[in-house]
Amino acid sequence: MNAPPAFRRLLLESIPRLRRYARSLAFDAALADDLTQQTLERALTRWRQFDAQRDILVWLLSIAHNAHLDTLRRDARMTFADPAEMERVQDQAGGHAGTDVGLRLDLQAALARLAPEQREPLLLVCVEQLSYAEVAEVMHIPVGTVMSRVCRARAALRRFLEGLEPAAAPTLRRVV
Repeated sequence: MNAPPAFRRLLLESIPRLRRYARSLAFDAALADDLTQQTLERALTRWRQFDAQRDILVWLLSIAHNAHLDTLRRDARMTFADPAEMERVQDQAGGHAGTDVGLRLDLQAALARLAPEQREPLLLVCVEQLSYAEVAEVMHIPVGTVMSRVCRARAALRRFLEGLEPAAAPTLRRVV
């Protein structure tokens, strides 16, 4: 059975913000479009799992976050014949032309230097204007962790943009 029209309308209204978040994850317009499409497909096939009491955007961003992690895991298993191709896939940054291209490029470069664990919550809070609790729900981490990652990301971003070389960022690992 197809998703009801009200659900599809909410989905359509969420696409611009979903796509913006996908671009912040992928740093490549084509990859972001693929992630957006994958998220929308998952949402449409699982529309019955959506709780109407929740914000659909938080639900969609959670799906996008998980789909992105799935893609990263899959890509980590892939072997690129050319290491330069792997670096291009990881470091390529796309974007719109802004009024201050130099500032936009500096900001994109600084965001790309942030660890994904810091960049994702920072963008969800600052760009998508989600609450810390909503970001915690999207990323499946505690609220306190969101707060500390956003704080560290802001400090690192400030250092990057001021031209200061940051201390080596700790690598976060999941302990099982």
